[in-house]
Amino acid sequence: MAGVNGEKLKRLRAWVQNYEWGRSGAEAEVARLLALNTGAEIEPNKPYAEFWMGTHESGPNVLVEEEGEEEEEEKEQQDVGLKEWIEKNPKVLGHKVLEKWGSDLPFLFKVLSVGKALSIQAHPDKELAKELHKMKPNLYKDANHKPEMALAITEFRALCGFITLQELKEVLEDVPEIVELVGTASAKQVMDIDERGGDTADKAKTALRSVFTQLMSASKEMTTKAISKLKSRLLLQSQLEKQYPGDIGVSSAFFFNYVKLKPGEALYLAANEPHAYLSGDCVECMATSDNVVRAGLTPKHRDIQTLCSMLTYNRGYPEILSGLALSPYITRYLPPFDEFEVDRCVLPKGSSVVFPAVPGPSIFLAFVGEGTMKTGCWEGIVTEGDVVFEPANTELVITAATSELQLYRAGINSRFFHGP
Repeated sequence: MAGVNGEKLKRLRAWVQNYEWGRSGAEAEVARLLALNTGAEIEPNKPYAEFWMGTHESGPNVLVEEEGEEEEEEKEQQDVGLKEWIEKNPKVLGHKVLEKWGSDLPFLFKVLSVGKALSIQAHPDKELAKELHKMKPNLYKDANHKPEMALAITEFRALCGFITLQELKEVLEDVPEIVELVGTASAKQVMDIDERGGDTADKAKTALRSVFTQLMSASKEMTTKAISKLKSRLLLQSQLEKQYPGDIGVSSAFFFNYVKLKPGEALYLAANEPHAYLSGDCVECMATSDNVVRAGLTPKHRDIQTLCSMLTYNRGYPEILSGLALSPYITRYLPPFDEFEVDRCVLPKGSSVVFPAVPGPSIFLAFVGEGTMKTGCWEGIVTEGDVVFEPANTELVITAATSELQLYRAGINSRFFHGP
């Protein structure tokens, strides 16, 4: 069937961010996708960090007209942005999405190519995002929260969330340089917590907040001295120090869980939880926002006071998502956020799969291979690098051609429409 208005699928020209932590030239999946999607030439020494699919004003997508669709006089007109087109055709979002989020996509879909660690950071919840945007609009450019999920394409490494109380005690026992930075009083506060006590959780949270804030607030001189000692004997810290010499983020890595995702595994990151991506390529989806509070491993603005005050200080290893098999070909990743879900589709050559009509919009990325997409009123060839917007209430049939076809889809979380 076609969309509610007989809308066709719309091909998109995506946007790339060249942040300095990206992978260089042809090493980056982001660069490969950019070249395929836009025809841009890859510069070998340029970092390619993020491939954006969506309507965020920092990286807007534009519609690519199909051959024969436009009238001659329209060819002279400038590109039509996806956001502008949705605002003129709001029914493509579906009434429930329109009612909740207005005439804009509530999610931002990305591919990341991480060449070196990117900042120790957290994303504010909605209340804090509004406050930060009001106080510092030049730094916090929107008032939305930014829960997000990373789905590994290659082996993907990250720091995520705080370690357990027992692990923290072991760090303070085994790494004297950390005690130098946080002070013996803060370290003793952690070491003295009795894990059998009834109020252990509250005490641990308070002590962790104190010791982490002390660490992140250490002077540059103390930090450089401590890291110089650390890097001589610890591999991860040594690697980070090469990337960010004398950065307090090198020491703070001890406080976080070290996570390695295999391709097809995902990690979701709630508001006010600390994390830092270290290396690899991933698909990422998030609420439409670019709000980041940074505190280390970055040349960008740091807001240590805000970060240390906003964190939940929850402890323990994060949940790794393997996805839910919807069919032999489709795996769905459902985070606990209304704004988005992600599907990974791997189609063997010659096979077909149906994506049933859903009440919200979707964006598809053809990652590897070639095939066809067909709705009730549209059929087209898709090849790797193609990005396609699908209106709400559109059933889509995808068929792989002469080789395997890999696609990723981002859409509104199914639970938003149907409940848990």
